[in-house]
Amino acid sequence: MIIDCHTHIFPEEIGLNRERFLDGEPAFKMIYASSKSEMIGAEALIKQMDESGVDISVVCGFPWVNPDTVKMNNDYCMEAVSKYPKRLIGLACFDAYSRKIADETERCIKGNLKGVGELAFYLSGIDDDALDRLTPVMEICKANDCPVMFHTNESVGHIYPGKTEITLPQIYNIAKRFPENNIILAHWGGGIFFYNLMKREVRETLKNIYYDTAASLFLYTSEIYKYAVDLAGKDKILFGSDYPLIKPTRYFKEIEISGLSPEDARLIKGENAAALFNLVAP
Repeated sequence: MIIDCHTHIFPEEIGLNRERFLDGEPAFKMIYASSKSEMIGAEALIKQMDESGVDISVVCGFPWVNPDTVKMNNDYCMEAVSKYPKRLIGLACFDAYSRKIADETERCIKGNLKGVGELAFYLSGIDDDALDRLTPVMEICKANDCPVMFHTNESVGHIYPGKTEITLPQIYNIAKRFPENNIILAHWGGGIFFYNLMKREVRETLKNIYYDTAASLFLYTSEIYKYAVDLAGKDKILFGSDYPLIKPTRYFKEIEISGLSPEDARLIKGENAAALFNLVAP
């Protein structure tokens, strides 16, 4: 079973009229103002999954500020999951500073979404105030055994649209603040798993942290897979494509040349996600 744990879908109204959704949404404008930034719907994703051999995809929208747009995108994810229940798993998404995010989380979980994400702070870091606002959401997800995905990135290197000011201490504080939640750190968690080499505290703090591979081809050499298996653990790595940013097949080629064992590759490409989302493999 191959599971892509990180994809994005948008309703047609947004995909065909992106310019109408730019005002008051600086993060969306930063990433999607250009027509070169592709947006797709559920049908296009399913078609690509069939072409790439992906069995299941985890879908999410965008962390909108406008509550009406939040509802529109989350409703679309719920509709997509309902239409393709064997192919799609949905996450609720919103800006952490939006109103009534706990209510929206409960609404979406009742609507058969299986977690929250990708939570992103594109224009700031993740400070204590942000974590305070997210605490009710994290409590709801913990009670329902639902993972929460955070956008993270490396704090050094080249600049690109969507790279945030988040720091490693801020990423670490997410895990420290919510030790009983299952948390997915997108984009390899900014490399924080390196600190599992420390003798005190860190490995225990990061015990419920998972790392996805989204955008890895733009960021790291294929050696990242071997180091992550050694330092994070082979059961804590999830294949995520960030599609439509990158096609899944490009990751599969990268995994093939990474030096991973077939067993480790199977875990990363689907078995770990199946366990995390409580799926039963055929």
